[in-house]
Amino acid sequence: MLLGVHCSIQGGLHNAFHEAESLGIDTFQIFTKNQRQWKEKTIDAEEKSAFLNSHKTSNVKVVFSHASYLINLASNDATLWERSVKTLISEVQRCHDLGLEFAILHPGSAKEFGEQEGIKKIIKALKTAHRETNNSTVKILLENTAGQGSCIGYRFEHIKQIIDGVNSSRVGVCFDTCHAFAAGYDIRSKIGFEATMEELDKIVGLQNLHAIHLNDSKGELGSNLDRHEHIGKGKLGLEPFRQIMNRFTHIPKVIETPKKDTMDTVNLEVLRGLINT
Repeated sequence: MLLGVHCSIQGGLHNAFHEAESLGIDTFQIFTKNQRQWKEKTIDAEEKSAFLNSHKTSNVKVVFSHASYLINLASNDATLWERSVKTLISEVQRCHDLGLEFAILHPGSAKEFGEQEGIKKIIKALKTAHRETNNSTVKILLENTAGQGSCIGYRFEHIKQIIDGVNSSRVGVCFDTCHAFAAGYDIRSKIGFEATMEELDKIVGLQNLHAIHLNDSKGELGSNLDRHEHIGKGKLGLEPFRQIMNRFTHIPKVIETPKKDTMDTVNLEVLRGLINT
């Protein structure tokens, strides 16, 4: 099924597997460090061993990370850009040490710099990160954005430009349902979903799709509002999630909805109930 949630690493990275077991999931996403701090973290031998052993004895098939929200590879601020690249390199190295297949990354915000110049900076940054981690096979997956502010990645064409510019098998895509809808891709119906997937395939290539974020949307179509809602409780309804659960069984899918009460369990049950319907 490859369905899961973003799991907590409180008390140690390996503790994410306890949450995964309690939810009965076979994939999950984690932060490999505090995502809101620049301070870097190195995986020591004990932590690595605990994580790998927990993975080995679990039912989890795929684990991946989400890179720090602080990273901005499109920045025209030299200090911020260099810091962002360094942080991404550290993220990839941690993923490599933990045996994770990929790291999800928000492409970046160009601000007054302009989209095309921002895309050039992102390409340069990714090439640098790959060069500095050439011992690794960890993929960096670009997440489509909601189009808020001056964020790059709200059009599939942006992602294609970056992938083509980097020209590496170590870059791919993570598709976020809420972000796509907020950016103007109407995936609410089967026809609309199919049209969006055809566009994604034509522009980026579905072979480059390696992860999916399952989030309903608080905002309307084209609102550019990055506000996640529980599955079936937002403006998307259930249809796009039904399509994904039945079409993309081979791709890891995680929920990033608000962590409240038992809502992870509720959302997972809703999604499981859409299979073969």
